[in-house]
Amino acid sequence: MKALISGVSGQDGSYLARLLLEKGYEVIGTSRDAMVASFGTLERLGIRDRVETVSMAINDFRSVLSTLERHAPDEIYNLAGQTSVGLSFEQPLETMESIAGGTLNLLEAIRCVGRPIRFYNAGSGECFGDTQEPANEETPFRPRSPYAVAKASAHWLVRNYREAYDLFACSGILFNHESPQRPGRFVTQKIVSAAFQIAAGNGEKLRLGNIRIQRDWGWAPDYVEAMWRILRMEKPDDFVIATGHTVSLEYFIAKVFENFSLDWNEHVITDPGLFRPSDILISRADPAKAQNVLGWSHQANIDDVILRMCNAVRGNVAKIPASPSIKHERFQKSTGRGV
Repeated sequence: MKALISGVSGQDGSYLARLLLEKGYEVIGTSRDAMVASFGTLERLGIRDRVETVSMAINDFRSVLSTLERHAPDEIYNLAGQTSVGLSFEQPLETMESIAGGTLNLLEAIRCVGRPIRFYNAGSGECFGDTQEPANEETPFRPRSPYAVAKASAHWLVRNYREAYDLFACSGILFNHESPQRPGRFVTQKIVSAAFQIAAGNGEKLRLGNIRIQRDWGWAPDYVEAMWRILRMEKPDDFVIATGHTVSLEYFIAKVFENFSLDWNEHVITDPGLFRPSDILISRADPAKAQNVLGWSHQANIDDVILRMCNAVRGNVAKIPASPSIKHERFQKSTGRGV
């Protein structure tokens, strides 16, 4: 099997590449300019020399089509595009072009190639907006950021190509998932790095926006397992991927600082100037369909995620565990497909 991962240099792309290599895949990873990209995430996982990296501009249809024709993948995982909710308010045009436009280019290229390629699209729980009740696959979208609007558009493009052109195209509607591979601009990594530096003697304060928001946070290596399982189904479908457990950002902060023997109240300042123009206050998810149909469930809870991220910033990156595998027997029974 040959898989192409757009966005291979990101958090999810690197963990997915490792998972697929472990399963015997040939893995091709794309970047806008593979000649100059660092692929540091692949380096940190020790798989850089096992992934073939190629240049592909996801917002250029001709570039996407030529890449698919040249490499003939059996599966495509679309993890590319602008990944920051906060940054999307500053760059709404680039966000829409890279997410929705990029997804459309991939889908149309698959249609033009005419081969039975299985396509996974990275959706987002941000599409649901505020969810007082846990969101499932039938919950209406109410996006509250340019990022979420773009992800919602991409989701419906996938549905349309699946129904209109009979493509094997699926979306995983993933809620928040973290790891040490997160860039420093993400709030979870920002909190962990700041706590580590403060514990080491840095006297600066950590300034954050609204810490009352609540999210369903999981462990990224668990979630890429779900991506792979989605493409193992006999029929294409969409799935909510989450832990089903929501906590506040304040809880996340407190636990991180506790890991460094610090009281977060002494070091964190809430800055209204950092609040987003519009934000999701509560995000809850119902992953029952993924559990029942895919045989997937999360292996790491929020406290596990926090501990692993704190250990990594202390210098234990090499000891970061992979997501535990779920028994293949259960998977084969629930889907009728093997590895």
